[in-house]
Amino acid sequence: MKHVYRVEGMHCESCVAKIADAIDQIEDVSSVSITLDPPRADVAMKQHVPLERLNEAVGKHGNYKLIEQPQEQPHPMQEAGGSQSTPESLFPLFLIVGYILGGVILIAFATGQWEVRPMMRHFMAAFFLVFSFFKLLDLPGFVSAYRGYDLLGKRSAAYAYSYPFIELGLGVAYLLNVYPVVVNTVTLALMLLGAAGVLRALLRKQTIRCACLGTALNLPMTKVTLVEDLTMAAMAALMLIMYAA
Repeated sequence: MKHVYRVEGMHCESCVAKIADAIDQIEDVSSVSITLDPPRADVAMKQHVPLERLNEAVGKHGNYKLIEQPQEQPHPMQEAGGSQSTPESLFPLFLIVGYILGGVILIAFATGQWEVRPMMRHFMAAFFLVFSFFKLLDLPGFVSAYRGYDLLGKRSAAYAYSYPFIELGLGVAYLLNVYPVVVNTVTLALMLLGAAGVLRALLRKQTIRCACLGTALNLPMTKVTLVEDLTMAAMAALMLIMYAA
């Protein structure tokens, strides 16, 4: 059975994560989906969980309150004519990655360097520079969304605020080809840590915004985000192997 609730007291993606975690821990709750705009909770239950019990759980994490709504209301993603996993909702991400890949191919064509290592280095440089740019357009908004699912970001606001600058530094380092072993080691660690947070959110079936491009684009958290992090981690690992060989 599924119940729909209006959520009072939410202000940011961090609130979304707290409420989702609180409800997900309740026995007999099979899945939970929280959206910030509109403030809504979709809760699937194995057996009926009283509203009082839900409010008791979320109330421990802040001044939050659930109010039951008619179940026939459409999900906000459905109102927009799509779902979080449709290609249309991820089109901006695919377009940006496509532009980056196209730029790397043009650089290889112009220089005649078709070796794997410089092409990967150029891709990773452009990736971090572009993605950090979008995050820095609205740093507080990015931090709010990022802390909603990132494992280290949840525990450290300082880390969340510094993350776009870390990406910017990595992009510059890849572009200049300095300290390749250190740069790739840091990238590998960051991407694996990020992938762990994304995987946790996906396993909990949380409907939250992906912070990979900040708040300029409203991208949903999907398996594509996980693939993105793991691909970057794999490229960093491969470059480390190449430098060690």
